[in-house]
Amino acid sequence: MTKLRLFASARSAGKVIEKAGNKYTVEEAKPGVFAAVDIAFFAAGGSVTRALASDAVKAGCLVIDKSSALRMEPNVPLVIPEINPQELRNHQGIIANPNCSTAVMLMGLWPLHQKFGLKRVIVSTYQSVSGTGAEAVRELEDQVQAHVAGRPLTKKVYPYQIAFNCIPHIDTFGPDGYTGEETKMAQESRKIMGLPNLKLSATTVRVPVVRAHSVSVCAEFERPVNLAEARAAVAAFSGAELVDDPAAKRYPTPLDFAEKVKCGVGRLRVDTAFDNGLSFWVSGDNLWKGAALNALQNAELMVREGWLLPKAGRAAVS
Repeated sequence: MTKLRLFASARSAGKVIEKAGNKYTVEEAKPGVFAAVDIAFFAAGGSVTRALASDAVKAGCLVIDKSSALRMEPNVPLVIPEINPQELRNHQGIIANPNCSTAVMLMGLWPLHQKFGLKRVIVSTYQSVSGTGAEAVRELEDQVQAHVAGRPLTKKVYPYQIAFNCIPHIDTFGPDGYTGEETKMAQESRKIMGLPNLKLSATTVRVPVVRAHSVSVCAEFERPVNLAEARAAVAAFSGAELVDDPAAKRYPTPLDFAEKVKCGVGRLRVDTAFDNGLSFWVSGDNLWKGAALNALQNAELMVREGWLLPKAGRAAVS
């Protein structure tokens, strides 16, 4: 029998969550709780992963981790099932989930790489505030309401006002001038696509959108590009929906792709700066394909292919 259990900090233990007609009582996440668990989805940050993941693995539990703590560890597969599902077979108890902006971008980039052979990429992101968390969503809403009411706008989550603004700063700045988010996009893309020498430069930007990230991509390829073939490659890819008819004003937007399984790809055109270049736009739900959905897809694939050996009477945990 499949059973779902919810774990959180001691502060939240005992809280009752009601979903789809079922009630779940939150339990405290601590060493020893994973003995009766087949799959644990870790979504509480890197510190929790470092503290508890090894205990789960020792108990024979598969950990699917959404934090960035272990993504670049050589013995931890970093998997998007539409791209590198074979890596799921190589896990040693932990599977990492990619960064949200990386996952959304690769839903457009991967099918084009398969067709033309990727050489280098320049990207700019337009990332929603839900990527920061619930407090950021409330801050945006409060600032908009304050503006409408003529009240002073306050800020706490971001260093600048986010309403009616763009902030080119996600994560902390490194010594090379790139932020952690920008570095993640480059490193994770190389690992997921199996392209260790890929040249990728990113600028990540927080925008006043509640849900779904967008990415502007300029890519150079090894082989000559063809727009008809590029569109066909995207349309045939299981992770993407081609929305590309500028004459009819049809292209992906964050509102259109919030709460959607696939990411929208459009504005495909020959790039005028790169040889063998294509430019395009991707929008996708950072909370779905960029986070929870991708983790669930990995778990489902493990079960479907028989790569997960369930322990009798044990449960799934989130």
